[in-house]
Amino acid sequence: MLLAIDVGNTNTVLGAFDGPTLRHHWRVETSQSRTYDEWGILARQLFGAAGLDPGRVESIVISSVVPPLAFSLEQMSVRYFGKKPLFVGPGVKTGMPILYENPREVGADRVVNAVAAYHRLRQGLIVVDFGTATTFDAVSPRGEYLGGVIAPGVAISMEALFRHASKLPRVEFARPAHVVGKNTVASMQSGLVYGYVGLVDGICERMREELGFPAHVVATGGLAPLLAGVSRTVSEIHELNR
Repeated sequence: MLLAIDVGNTNTVLGAFDGPTLRHHWRVETSQSRTYDEWGILARQLFGAAGLDPGRVESIVISSVVPPLAFSLEQMSVRYFGKKPLFVGPGVKTGMPILYENPREVGADRVVNAVAAYHRLRQGLIVVDFGTATTFDAVSPRGEYLGGVIAPGVAISMEALFRHASKLPRVEFARPAHVVGKNTVASMQSGLVYGYVGLVDGICERMREELGFPAHVVATGGLAPLLAGVSRTVSEIHELNR
């Protein structure tokens, strides 16, 4: 069994694979103060709750954009699973050429998203990941990582609106019944949802024009189901990071 861990700035997603089959996945808060013992106990409890045997884990792979957690996750892997993890990063051969000016600048999350999407679909792609930041990654029909776009994530935008507009409340990120809101909460939700979808569609359309080849748009990340359901450019949702 393979334990795959994707560490984001806000959430960490763990997945247990039997060969190509995802047996179970979990989403937990990313906490830099959590010790390796806490990570280990948490991971084993999650396995137990899903009826999986942590003793069957044969290898561990970690994609992380939070460098301070590397030591804790490595120690957790060794102490609680008896395995030294593989960290996705510069020097790890994924089979995908990285055509970036400096390939070391590309986050591990963006690389694994691109590799997973191309492995499944084998065509030109734009992968949109709705995380702490919203990233757009372009993959050529030959499976080359071409580059992309980084924009502030939905949660960042919501928090900025609350913090810097004194009379506006925190609101749930949910699709309102109408674009034209009849109260403050609905108006804010409309701005967040449709404003963000406008950003996604606008960037994807411009990327398609510039790339010069048909690009299938795939969405992933925690908010993908809601936003992709409103978007005009997203073709499908894949929980690539789950």
